[in-house]
Amino acid sequence: MSLKEMTDLMLPAIEAELRKQVTRIDESHTKTLHDMLAYHLGWSGDGSGKEARGKRIRPLLVLLTSAACGADWKIALPAAAAVELVHNFSLVHDDIQDNSSKRRGRDTVWVKWGIPQGINAGDSLFVLSNLAILDLVSGLPPEMVVAAAKILHDTCLDLTRGQFLDMSYEERNDLTVEDYWLMVSYKTAALLASCCALGAIISRVDVSTQESYRDFGHYLGLAFQVQDDYLGIWGKWLQTGKSAEADLISKKKSLPVLFGLGKKGQFAQRWDKGPIDPEDVVWLADQLAAEGGRLYTQETADQMTDMALAALRTAEPKGDAGDALFELANKLLMRAA
Repeated sequence: MSLKEMTDLMLPAIEAELRKQVTRIDESHTKTLHDMLAYHLGWSGDGSGKEARGKRIRPLLVLLTSAACGADWKIALPAAAAVELVHNFSLVHDDIQDNSSKRRGRDTVWVKWGIPQGINAGDSLFVLSNLAILDLVSGLPPEMVVAAAKILHDTCLDLTRGQFLDMSYEERNDLTVEDYWLMVSYKTAALLASCCALGAIISRVDVSTQESYRDFGHYLGLAFQVQDDYLGIWGKWLQTGKSAEADLISKKKSLPVLFGLGKKGQFAQRWDKGPIDPEDVVWLADQLAAEGGRLYTQETADQMTDMALAALRTAEPKGDAGDALFELANKLLMRAA
């Protein structure tokens, strides 16, 4: 069974589990709150559907890991829903904190319902994630449910650490590449690592195998973020869904930018002068490439990719699900030209 076939099999089960969790607030007196979550999750409103829902990569990782460990992936569905709810809680809050008016081509929750209710919607998704993980008790012993819940809670704390660092970095001019790795380890890699760790622990594999899967998710997250940084400057619109000018104009402190600032060359000199105008972008991107930023970023993405795939091979995933994990990793990590 290919990745597409497994995805086609698992996605409907993921959606059903998510709907089951969200129905906890589907009551007459909280109907609008339920509508807010249904809208954000892509189930209702203008533009609802596949694109609005997103790819559900994180719950897929939980289920594929569980199956690759030899377990029945259906047992892991509450954990799959939990990580997707956590991911979406972070998106709702990030949109507010970043003043982002669009998410997947649609108005964000806070734009439609206001900031106070947007915050409450994000909080609801967070609480629902914590309730979802406890539903593992229907198929697992209590001590394993506690262990899974601890992974989820530790990850939520890491996400808030990462968001704190990301926002605090906006006002700092002394950042280094090492600061970048700390932030993205929390903000991007932590949740992908926990997806794989949850799939493994639910399947009752040994600790060493659990760690290998966790490492796979961790390096998968780092590689994905580095490639996103690459595409944010040198990518094509069809690959990224956004203008390649955006990251430079917004002065995002991505990996290639921090590399370039550390060189203290012409790129850094122009960066320090102030706002970046659209007409400056091509020169700035070319200058950063000339100073080695483009090659450094691509080589770093390749290194993180190699480490992710090496960890996955060490875990020795089994069957069609194991093949699908390799296929998914390659699909996620080969976007840059």
